[in-house]
Amino acid sequence: MSQRVVAFDVETPNSLNDRMSAVGITVMERGQVVEEFYSLVNPEEEFEPFNVELTGITPEMVAHEPTFPQLWETIRPILEQGMLVAHNAPFDMSVLAKCLRDYGLTWHKRVPYACTCQMSRRLIPQSPNHKLNTLCDYFGLELDHHHAGSDSRACGEIFFRCVETGADVSGFVRTYDVERIRTEKRR
Repeated sequence: MSQRVVAFDVETPNSLNDRMSAVGITVMERGQVVEEFYSLVNPEEEFEPFNVELTGITPEMVAHEPTFPQLWETIRPILEQGMLVAHNAPFDMSVLAKCLRDYGLTWHKRVPYACTCQMSRRLIPQSPNHKLNTLCDYFGLELDHHHAGSDSRACGEIFFRCVETGADVSGFVRTYDVERIRTEKRR
């Protein structure tokens, strides 16, 4: 398995979870950060109070920020630098896939990914739970929770903590069907 991973995290403006209000990407190789990217995103959708409270991102903050299509040519090459990793990855993968679909943008039809939440459940059972903030507390990692840049970095660091357990993490790799917006069933 490649030791280069692309940890990413998205924040959303509402419960539809089909647009981003922020994206954070952290490229890591052998446990070291080699590149980071963060941007607020104008979702071109209404914000719900719950999401504003959770993320601290308001409509005013994103009004003059780039939309997803404007960011895509910047983030696409970063996302292609290694295997995608996210905490609760099916959520982040679905938001990415829905943005691509709704804006008529094409990318890979199928994408390999790993979920650090699923990995930590099996490989770090001694953690009180497997929420991102709990795992960061457990490992003594810094976290500004629900800030996409901080969450992506923490996710990458947790991935490599899982690698350090000596387990074969390739068993956690799944394939996301970007066109159907779902994880493919294992054969």
